[in-house]
Amino acid sequence: MNDYSWAMGKTPHIKYRYHNRLSLRTSMNSPESAVILLAEDREDDVLLIRKAFEKAELANPIYVVRNGEEAVAYLMGDAPFSNRIEYPLPDLLLLDLKMPKLDGFETLLWIRNQPGIRNIPVVILTSSEQSGDVTQAYVLGANSFLVKPVDFEHSIELVKLLHRYWLRTSRLPQTFRPEPKCNGVPPKPAS
Repeated sequence: MNDYSWAMGKTPHIKYRYHNRLSLRTSMNSPESAVILLAEDREDDVLLIRKAFEKAELANPIYVVRNGEEAVAYLMGDAPFSNRIEYPLPDLLLLDLKMPKLDGFETLLWIRNQPGIRNIPVVILTSSEQSGDVTQAYVLGANSFLVKPVDFEHSIELVKLLHRYWLRTSRLPQTFRPEPKCNGVPPKPAS
């Protein structure tokens, strides 16, 4: 099992920078325009999910990151994702477990330890059916654990279900990108 202690404090292999402008999402977008962040390294799965949303006639913007480090950079607003108009905070994160650099478990633990973004709903969307993976995902703070469908028709049903529950029915908390900190101390206000 991995040692996740790095997610609680300083992380030597990932650079996190906060930006001067506070990015705040006070309420979810309408269900049709709610932003989805997909953390998935397999191009086939990305294409399948995009096509399923299209076939289900769901026009939600889907932003894709290819590994956990990119997910962290996106959520923190680090380059190349620093423009929050172009790369808004997501209303829902679909997170694969088996990714390079940072896996889904490490990424999930990191998210749950970040003020402002820890409440973003995270749905694990993976090919793993191992009970240990299911348990570990929930222990680390996953909101749901779904196994990727093996065919297109089931993928369409899955995205309809995700949309109906997470973006229409469920009420989501406020999220924001925190103010910059220097050595754990909030910056002094500009004069």
